Amino acid sequence: MMVLVSSEVSSDLAVEVEGIRYLLHKFPLFSKCLRLQKLCYSDSPEASSGQHIVVKLPDFPGGIEAFELCAKFCYGFTITLSAHNLVSARCAAEYLQMTEETEKGNLISKLETFFNSCILQGWKDPIVALQSTKAFQACSEDLGITPRCIDAISSKVLANPTKINLSKSHSRRVEESMFNGSEPQRHKSWWAEDLAELNLDLYWRTMIAIKSAGRVPSNVIGDSLRIYASRWLPNITSFTRIKKDSDPDSISSKYRLVLESIISLLPAEKGAVSCTFLLKLLKAASVLRASNSSKMEVARRVAIRLEDASVGDLLIPSVSSTSETVYDVDIVMFMLEEFLLQGKSPATSPPRRSRGDFERRRSRSAENVDLEFQESRRSSSASHSSKLKVAKLLDGYLQEISSDANFPVSKFIKIAESFPDFARPDHDDLYKAIDIYLKAHPELNKSERKRICRILDCKKLSMEACMHAAQNELLPLRVVVQVLFFEQARAAVSGGHTVELPGNLKALLANAPQNENIAKKKLSPPEDQWSATGLKTPKTTLKMRLAEDEDEDYDLDGIYGDGVGKSSRIKAICVLPNRSKRIFSKLWSINRNSQNDRN
Repeated sequence: MMVLVSSEVSSDLAVEVEGIRYLLHKFPLFSKCLRLQKLCYSDSPEASSGQHIVVKLPDFPGGIEAFELCAKFCYGFTITLSAHNLVSARCAAEYLQMTEETEKGNLISKLETFFNSCILQGWKDPIVALQSTKAFQACSEDLGITPRCIDAISSKVLANPTKINLSKSHSRRVEESMFNGSEPQRHKSWWAEDLAELNLDLYWRTMIAIKSAGRVPSNVIGDSLRIYASRWLPNITSFTRIKKDSDPDSISSKYRLVLESIISLLPAEKGAVSCTFLLKLLKAASVLRASNSSKMEVARRVAIRLEDASVGDLLIPSVSSTSETVYDVDIVMFMLEEFLLQGKSPATSPPRRSRGDFERRRSRSAENVDLEFQESRRSSSASHSSKLKVAKLLDGYLQEISSDANFPVSKFIKIAESFPDFARPDHDDLYKAIDIYLKAHPELNKSERKRICRILDCKKLSMEACMHAAQNELLPLRVVVQVLFFEQARAAVSGGHTVELPGNLKALLANAPQNENIAKKKLSPPEDQWSATGLKTPKTTLKMRLAEDEDEDYDLDGIYGDGVGKSSRIKAICVLPNRSKRIFSKLWSINRNSQNDRN
């Protein structure tokens, strides 16, 4: 293709850019473009009269649009500049060496004036110009365009970082991202959605400039990162179908790089981002197979705020080829360990001071001791309440993952035993998790069932859970005996006599022949198994099970609490079959003798 400039003077110069030949004139171009002069006189000897000097400009920055803009300027035509084409024009002018030394008032000086006085003074223009530098990275860096745009953007953010003024386009865009979902929209920055349009490298450099000043609140920084994640990271559920044996390189490295960059920018402060956002980053890191250091960094941050998480947040897909579980249990165990390490309760009393020091600084020391004591009590209370929340959270988590056939019993026990006794006021949720696990793992032997049920404290089970446990054929017999005794003992203490048991519990305590005429009932759905009507009619009686396990080692220390009187114990035992009575009588007798010895 050929482009001819209309003129009375015939063209004597042909410039070729991207396959297009421009028939131009030497005088207007040579007077402003030093590079063209050098190319013509050094490399291309002038042809005979009537022929053109041909100059080829391979890899011209900005392509034909930028060259045409420079050529128009050389001919004195009016050119239109904006934030969209200024960077390409500036790089093209630099390539052609349109400097002041070549001619006064040349294109480079005019472009610099426009850039400094117009582009950098606005808000959107420096962002647009900065984004356009990605096509001319080396040239933009050499000319200082990129750092000047970043400085202009960061200075405007630092001038007023928390002004609220979000665009409607951003509000529509982020609704489709996994990083919003049910999480409250906490927009705190007027600049975050505009910076979210930048490509990763430019965004990272801009955020570093903003963070390094130390004048923007950490929660505002965190909100900007969440908006950027919602713009560039896809809904992670679309990746959860990736098989564990798939090639990691098949997953887009672009998303992985975005994720790891966001993680590197997270503020250190605890409340900078929500726990839900952190766990979504952790899920993305697992599915996108981010670096182990990035995963551990997010996991440590989650551990600090683990009490704010939900069960669904902890269900992190496992894509490791070395793990057969559906969810990544190891990362949750790591977060739990980190939580327990940082959540250890401090001392609840202030440190002692020497008498001499106290005498020398009496008034001030008293104030300090009081403040330290109050702070210590607040920290201890916060640690206590957070452990209560996390214990309940992890019990719910165990219920969700216990149905996984590949979930090992050792990890179940380790998670369940992680908390002190005070962290579980009741054991109903833990019992539900154990029940689900036993049903999903029928291959467990007697020893393993004993290990997993040893965590359970029957004294902390509700009446409803006791009714279910008494009929649970998967539980070891020792646990069933404990449940029956504690329930009867609790009823005896509260009412002075044994209460009338539900019909299904009576059936368990009846003789075997009486149970043969009882109709079998189907199990209710999991959510209904805890109602009295949803209990399963037992297939065997306690008497039969005692006969099967006659040699069982009953470690029932602690069953007979001091608060249960002799008459109450006898009444509780009277409702049991004959063999059960003999066992309980023997244990009660041993316990009574040991109490007499202590007295």
